[in-house]
Amino acid sequence: MAQSLPYAVSCKGGLNKNLNQFEMLAHPGIATTLENFEVDADGGYRRINGYAYFGGDDATRPNGSNAIIGLLVYADGLIACSGTNVYFTLDGITWLQINKGSVAGSGDDYTAFTGRSVVARTSQAECNFTVYEGDSTYGEVVLTDSSSSTKPFYFKMTGIGALSNRTYFAKEITVDGTVFPKTCIIHNRHLVVAGDTNNPNTIYYSGTDDIDDFTSTGSGSIKLDDKVVGIRSFRNDLIIFCINSIYKLENINIAASIAITPITKNVGCIANGSIQEFSGDLVFLSPDGVRTIAGTTRIGDVELSSISRQIQPVTNTIASKVNNFIITSEVLRAKSQYRLFYTGSSQSAPEAKGIIGSLTTEGMAWSETKGVQCRAITSGFNENEVEEAYHGDNGGNVYIHDTGNFFQHGSTEASILATYTTPNYDFGDHGTRKTINYVKISVSPEGVTQPTLRVRFDYEDPNIPQPLDYSLGTIRIPSTLGTSIFGTNFFGGTLDPTVRQAVQGTGNTTSFRIRSEDKNPPYAINGLYIDYTPANRR
Repeated sequence: MAQSLPYAVSCKGGLNKNLNQFEMLAHPGIATTLENFEVDADGGYRRINGYAYFGGDDATRPNGSNAIIGLLVYADGLIACSGTNVYFTLDGITWLQINKGSVAGSGDDYTAFTGRSVVARTSQAECNFTVYEGDSTYGEVVLTDSSSSTKPFYFKMTGIGALSNRTYFAKEITVDGTVFPKTCIIHNRHLVVAGDTNNPNTIYYSGTDDIDDFTSTGSGSIKLDDKVVGIRSFRNDLIIFCINSIYKLENINIAASIAITPITKNVGCIANGSIQEFSGDLVFLSPDGVRTIAGTTRIGDVELSSISRQIQPVTNTIASKVNNFIITSEVLRAKSQYRLFYTGSSQSAPEAKGIIGSLTTEGMAWSETKGVQCRAITSGFNENEVEEAYHGDNGGNVYIHDTGNFFQHGSTEASILATYTTPNYDFGDHGTRKTINYVKISVSPEGVTQPTLRVRFDYEDPNIPQPLDYSLGTIRIPSTLGTSIFGTNFFGGTLDPTVRQAVQGTGNTTSFRIRSEDKNPPYAINGLYIDYTPANRR
């Protein structure tokens, strides 16, 4: 009689859709499906958090059902663009419209400001922000948007406490006649803008320390040979992302030596909303995946590397339909994550998708999201240096991102569907049938969780009996005496409980799927231990 054998799998490597079934055998810890999980930097796959209304049960929408098309963590609150207006809030309940007319002096108090006429942004579209330190308590905000007929908008605020205790100043910025830029950045004490429909190859920069004046000393413009998609200040250079190329501008403060030099003419950026500073580098979406500037510079124009090669089919899909999507992204520094979301302007929230790149000791590892509709997204640190993240949807709602245990789809509290599927394991011998006796799953719950297990043999061959899904029961946080809330945890367990499930069935290969669909707290899957018995080989 054959003896049973062990097979251990450590969950690491993340989602991989770029290997065939046989290549996957060398990487048992990767996933063929990893949806609504995130890869932990130290190993394991954790079901993601949900999102909830910013403002809780008393939350309001800044502008009715008009989509949220821009967000910025600013001061001790949040700026939101919705419809053709711009708003500020401290709590997600009371929104102050801030696209108001110009004022003299240091600004208006609350009463005077709210009484001023509105600066109409009649065709406002997806918005971009930059903040200049300047002379304001919280910095001076500049907003551009992707329409073809709106000027940059300038806003600053001083004071603390309630909205009524603060002073406000707002106005439009004229760049050059009828120039309407789509993107903006502060670089070396200049406001730099680009993306005007009639001048798509030109960048414009303001005077030094004079961000609202494009005619003063130190201002100017430069025309490139490619359409500008986005601009970012990175170290001492201004990085200019174009459709088919990437440039850097050096010495913006020295007119005699200002220079534009190419980083590469072999690859460009296809979405301004994808560009983020991440882990000491600039990350962006190119036609062939997610790339970094440092990688591009280092390798030059020869076989540029991608940090998303593991999910190439996913990024190919995004790139091929990029004009159908609104691309947004964020960086969660506490988790060392880059998150990119792609959604259609009329797509329902449950169908909206995204990708999560987690920086691990072995490089970037990826997963996917479904059900997070990010029409706009932002992250930043509040006055207490706590990282906060927010996103807005097509319906005009603003949410605290990456929090709670469910997806707040408008008025619906939707369960989070999370799926992890392993490769098909042959246990080192593809030609021998194996009987799976049981599987142990190492789980780290953050509360009560109730996942299920599916086992499939021989690539889900319909001619082979496939067992029904197994319920893994209720898994709770183990506790030590004196620290548990009665009825929620159990005593005597280990910190990472292992769930044992007996399995029926045989096959040459076996795959495992762990799935949950509920409003329970997150949990992490750390690894699997599989006990199997090989048949006698003939």
